Amino acid sequence: MTTTDLKTGLKIDPKIEAIERFFTAYAAGDEEGIAQVLAPDIEWTIPGHHPLSGTKYGIDEVRSFFQALSRTGFQAAPLFLEASDEYVVDVHRGWSTEGVGRVDTTWALVWHFGPDGKVDRVLNLSADQHQMDSFIWANFALAPLPDRLA
Repeated sequence: MTTTDLKTGLKIDPKIEAIERFFTAYAAGDEEGIAQVLAPDIEWTIPGHHPLSGTKYGIDEVRSFFQALSRTGFQAAPLFLEASDEYVVDVHRGWSTEGVGRVDTTWALVWHFGPDGKVDRVLNLSADQHQMDSFIWANFALAPLPDRLA
């Protein structure tokens, strides 16, 4: 169902509305609001060579990732959103406000929507992966052995 922007009269794609709801919930630390946009079997891929990188499977793993990232005061501000039949691409500024060092870079996310209208896959792309890798390593240590090995 497409809605209309009351100010411009333009139609708004429901997928873009969902991503806007995600960013609003993210900014408020609203984990339930974030989860409402995501499919239960979401696959969210975080690039890099650091302790938080890799694909997160399911809402619980995605929530855990965002809980960890919140310890660094990570924020996001959308700059661009565009939709096709199954995808939304967003470009946003992502930055930290706490922790050792700082990160401030541009991200592009590719959001895939499943047949139920929820996001079932997300791929993060960083404009400065080295900066993010260094920042995460400075702020998140691996558990010592043998606890690190499951």
